[in-house]
Amino acid sequence: MNIKRLYNFIIVFFALTITSSAQHSILIDAQLDPQKKILTIEQEITYTNTSNDTLSKIFFHDWAHSFSNKNTPLGKRFSEDFLKKFYFAKDNERGSSVIQKVTDNNSQPLLWSRYNKTPDIIWIETSQPIYPGQNQTFLLKYQIKVPSNKFTRYGYHANGNFSLKYWYIVPAVYDTKWNIYSHKNLDDLYAPLANYKINLTIPEEYEVMSELKKETISSSGEKTNKTIQLTGDNRNEINLYIEKNLSFYSFSTNGTELVSNIDDNDLMPKMKSVAIDRIITFLNQRLGPYPFDKLLVSENDYKNNPVYGLNQLPDILRPFPDGFQYEIKQLKTITGNYLEKTLLIDPRNDTWVKDAIHIYLMMVYTEKYYPEMKIIGKLSKVIGIRWFHAADLDFNDQYFLAYKNMARLFLDQPLTMPRDELVKFNRNIANSYKAGVGFKYLEDYLGDDNIVDQSIKDFYTQNVLKHTNSNAYKKVLSSLSSKDIEWFFEDFIATNKKLDFKIKSVKKRNDSLEVTIKNKSDNTMPVSLYGFRKKELVSKTWVTEINDTKKVTIANEDISKLILDYDQNIPEVNRRNNYRNLKWIFNKPIQFRFLEDVEDPRYSQVFFIPEIEFNVYDGFTLASKFYNRSIIRRNFEYNISPAYGFKSNKLLGSASIFNRHQIADYGLYQIRYGVSGSMFSYAPDLLFRRFSTSVSFRFRPKDLRSNENQRLTLRNINVFRERDEENPVVTPDYNVFNARYRYSDFNLINFLGYTIDYQLSKNFSKVSTTINYRKLFLNNRQLNLRLFAGTFLFNDTEKDGDFFSFALDRPTDYLFDYNYLGRSEDTGFVSQQIILAEGGFKSQLDYPFANQWITTFNANTNIWNWIYAYGDVGLVKNKNISPKFVYDAGVRLSLVADYFEVFFPVVSNKGWEISQPNYEEQIRFIITLSPETLIGLFTREWY
Repeated sequence: MNIKRLYNFIIVFFALTITSSAQHSILIDAQLDPQKKILTIEQEITYTNTSNDTLSKIFFHDWAHSFSNKNTPLGKRFSEDFLKKFYFAKDNERGSSVIQKVTDNNSQPLLWSRYNKTPDIIWIETSQPIYPGQNQTFLLKYQIKVPSNKFTRYGYHANGNFSLKYWYIVPAVYDTKWNIYSHKNLDDLYAPLANYKINLTIPEEYEVMSELKKETISSSGEKTNKTIQLTGDNRNEINLYIEKNLSFYSFSTNGTELVSNIDDNDLMPKMKSVAIDRIITFLNQRLGPYPFDKLLVSENDYKNNPVYGLNQLPDILRPFPDGFQYEIKQLKTITGNYLEKTLLIDPRNDTWVKDAIHIYLMMVYTEKYYPEMKIIGKLSKVIGIRWFHAADLDFNDQYFLAYKNMARLFLDQPLTMPRDELVKFNRNIANSYKAGVGFKYLEDYLGDDNIVDQSIKDFYTQNVLKHTNSNAYKKVLSSLSSKDIEWFFEDFIATNKKLDFKIKSVKKRNDSLEVTIKNKSDNTMPVSLYGFRKKELVSKTWVTEINDTKKVTIANEDISKLILDYDQNIPEVNRRNNYRNLKWIFNKPIQFRFLEDVEDPRYSQVFFIPEIEFNVYDGFTLASKFYNRSIIRRNFEYNISPAYGFKSNKLLGSASIFNRHQIADYGLYQIRYGVSGSMFSYAPDLLFRRFSTSVSFRFRPKDLRSNENQRLTLRNINVFRERDEENPVVTPDYNVFNARYRYSDFNLINFLGYTIDYQLSKNFSKVSTTINYRKLFLNNRQLNLRLFAGTFLFNDTEKDGDFFSFALDRPTDYLFDYNYLGRSEDTGFVSQQIILAEGGFKSQLDYPFANQWITTFNANTNIWNWIYAYGDVGLVKNKNISPKFVYDAGVRLSLVADYFEVFFPVVSNKGWEISQPNYEEQIRFIITLSPETLIGLFTREWY
């Protein structure tokens, strides 16, 4: 037995010795046909088993095949993100791979297949087991159909150029398990290092740019083809740019050639050279020397991971100097590629440490070279704009604000969560920003700026061109820190627990102050406490392990003010409760701000803004809106809007106050309480007053990428209407209790939503349901279906006519929920406005209401682009009258779906409507003027 153990030890030791110097090698012979957009490839892969396990099946990524159809993981991801280009693309615009032959180096066929029917992952069975330290060669012959660049910016361009990414088959990484992932447009291929030799045959008029050494090994001398050889060792990914006229420029600095085609805003070469030299020098100092001779960064790389913010505005509107604009773009892209090419960390499941280093280095660079740069650039000096708090914010403040935006929306996610499970805004922006800000938080806590800097440099130099992970960084940092930093990894990194501290109380004890600090979240993260004597800093104390509340005693050196996190290095979601004034009754002064601004925690802010609205009774109404909501949403919000109607000559307005309370991450995750009131005209010279109290329970699934949402709303609505003495309504004042449950699951391919509504009032009780279904088929045809059914449980409202009845085409809106331009109009242009509620009909028929029950079915489908055909059928039942069958059909112009649409009736119970007199009066329209509603069209793909 001992001899056997010794034998096994020798085998493993020998294998590990070989593994330490072993390397995969990949030889590719590829020929590009620019006309057909096809790459013909013969590939030789020598795979070395660098693990301690014996392998009999090798997995490969074939991400070129991700573009083959709409149902691949990539196609589904595009649909989830509401990116229509891929779904509506022509078949010849999509890409694919066709594998023709797989053999070993003896030309013997090998068994292979696509893994679990996943189109972009394949496995190949080895001809014999590959023991640790041994290798085996695979020969593959296949063709790649290059996709259009309009999906990911990589592929073939309309001008005939090619940007190639994920264009060849590459082995997956094995580290006790196979790390295999489908392409999901996340730029996160995880590939092992390999030595590459590529023989690329392209037409004579093309040139190729890459990070590899280039040599032309054959050329016909005529306008046909040439073969270029590209070689490079220790590479994890090869991108190629094949262009007729190379768009790249290069600079050499610190032994590295920087090759780029990032837009330079027509800067002078000298300015570009200075910027690039400064960036490369900075990275060499903060990380370590770049191990390759050439670093390539492209405009595609930048646009796929840009510096989000005002710098993305058109050139004429950008508030930043061209030099800074160019430098910050290069900094973001160079730093990202620098890390991606040299730190081999699982980019799907363990990317946070690389993101943290990336953003932290950007923040340090900006502090060093552009300490005065503001978040709104040159606009911070413009009269009027400079009065806003946004003008005071530094450029680096954007990182915290982006994270806080998601935290306030209850959409923030742990930094350790896999990238394909992140909400798009978190994946592209908030999570990496939180990671970078976290390093600044940690730096402040450790009290030594050099510790984080040194930990990054040590981690990089120890792990360059090696497979590593975030645990390795944790070990490096822990070895340098004398303080406990477990909270940073356990609470800040691994959870989405919010930071929110407040000074609960202060007691004077002779020559000391006893300060009670409350941690409003369930975590162990520390906070700094500052003491000021007027404007002079007296003390700074770090308070740790605050479980609910903690008392800390500090010297009372005539301290007049206590502030938590005065330097604002801690990413708290609420900094407004960080102040305690010991010399005055109010902690913070009240500040009135014209127009919405970024939240300034030093003040109790009240924003005000003029608003203009319109209805036919009040005409244009001018309101002065006073509110506390800043650019980033608060949990507690109020809105007071006194208004004046220029046509009605009356004082009008509205007011609301509500609070959101998050109770969990998923399931029943939020409760919202609210009170609101409004007063406007509902008819000529007649006002209505509406007062409502409500509570909403909101539900969501654990997967925040899912658009599935549920909401139960309970509300009580009181309406008071002025009487018209000439035509008095019988019930001017009424109260309705409303319970409404809504479910929706909305995405590009399928939409399902339904509502169950119950109403109870003194004179009636009714229940109804609405079901909406939308389907986008593979042939790009869209079908929209809607079913509405409602019945009165009891109805004693005959004296009120049909005011409380179900409506076939235009609800009376007795709850005042809808934005009618003229809610009481029966004739004229505004009477043609419809809200697709209740019956959902478009034609005005002889039975427009139902005081007993109603059932309708609405359908429409696209004829061409935004032109649809619609049809409605239903049954309308009134008391003492037999049910009436109703129908209509026509053409719908969906200019902006659900927001701006026009309906042209063609046929209905009234006959052939299009030939009847005054047809223009039968045309109906939907219009939405609310800016917040329209903004939802553009934000849905991010949240």
